[in-house]
Amino acid sequence: MQRRRMMIKWAHDTVRRRFMSTSAAAIDWWNHVGHAPKDPIMSVTEAFLSDTSPNKINLGVGAYRDDDGRPVVLQCVRDGEVKIAGTEFLESVSASVSSKLVEESVKLIYGKDADFIKEGRFAGVQALSGTGACRLFAEFQRRFYPQSKIYLPIPTWSNHHNIWRDAQVPGRTFHYYHPDSKGLHFAALMDDIKNAPDHSFFLLHPCAHNPTGVDPTEEQWREISNLFKVKNHFPFFDMAYQGFASGDLDKDAKAIRIFLEDGHLIGCAQSFAKNMGLYGHRVGCLSVLCVDAKQAVAIKSQLQHITRAMYSSPPVHGILLVSTILSDPHLKELWKKELKVMANRIHRMRSTLHESLKKLGSPLNWDHMTNQVGMFCFSGLSPDQVNRLVKEFHIYMTYDGRISMAGVTTSNVSYLANAIHEVTKFG
Repeated sequence: MQRRRMMIKWAHDTVRRRFMSTSAAAIDWWNHVGHAPKDPIMSVTEAFLSDTSPNKINLGVGAYRDDDGRPVVLQCVRDGEVKIAGTEFLESVSASVSSKLVEESVKLIYGKDADFIKEGRFAGVQALSGTGACRLFAEFQRRFYPQSKIYLPIPTWSNHHNIWRDAQVPGRTFHYYHPDSKGLHFAALMDDIKNAPDHSFFLLHPCAHNPTGVDPTEEQWREISNLFKVKNHFPFFDMAYQGFASGDLDKDAKAIRIFLEDGHLIGCAQSFAKNMGLYGHRVGCLSVLCVDAKQAVAIKSQLQHITRAMYSSPPVHGILLVSTILSDPHLKELWKKELKVMANRIHRMRSTLHESLKKLGSPLNWDHMTNQVGMFCFSGLSPDQVNRLVKEFHIYMTYDGRISMAGVTTSNVSYLANAIHEVTKFG
């Protein structure tokens, strides 16, 4: 009996030692992992939320807010929710729903009468908003052009660099913004396009450039398209703000239509996060134009193959909602009207802020506030001035001076103008 108790104790001790040894080894797996760098946009929101001041203003987030500073649920979205209520199949995204989303999405950017659409010469798949569409294309680029690079404008949305880097596609840059004129550095941009190796990949913002709000003119887009043709570059458009530049969906797609007219095979990432107020639903589309329908089928199969391993399938509710709004004439027309209202409010806040600074006697020229378009204003404020706005006035924006005009309201625009004037009045 004593021997049996000793054997049991030995067995228990052995198991305990093995457990402790395994536990200690498991702890060592992640000791080398440090903190990731903070996202420059997300960190602005975090700082804003921790601020207890009643006068605080968040000018960092790139999502629409109404004149009371609140997120908006569009009426077309509410009506669309009613239409899809009670949908029988919510288990996964059906082929018909996915196809409807893609079909209606490509009509928005290429035009409903585009030959590519009529002839089925495009590969399109639903994606996890614009970020997911970009990431999907970056992976596609790496697989089929493994030696290629992606040229990104200076500056661009900070996450563009992360997306192509994580897809292991080397990044290069090209000139875009001129800090002195606070407009487009067109001559340098054209030089960079000309000097890039033939058959290079370029990322372009077709409208409401993020973060600068600076867009080429129609004539400049034609010159860019022509040079792309000469150099055989591949244009990839990130359409995140269709409707926010002018309030007109077709007008905001003009750059893409110009490239289409010139015979380019292009790629495009689309997002409905901002222009439908569906940020949390992650609804987007990736499309690639092809030489024929056979090629389109092959490319689509490859895109679907990548998504299968990456996230299998996207959430169904947002796709149902967007495809319903886009395919219903009444809801689509309602959306266009509401989008115009949103764009007009942004334009009005630009003008009001501009006029307020002039009335305060600012020694600086603020015309770029109304010359730029879309959700963002590249203010020209320095990091030190931005830091003063945070510390002295509880006003938050990214340190490059990007102002989200959606965060400017009738009730806070005077306070904002005074604060900007205070930190810039000595130049």
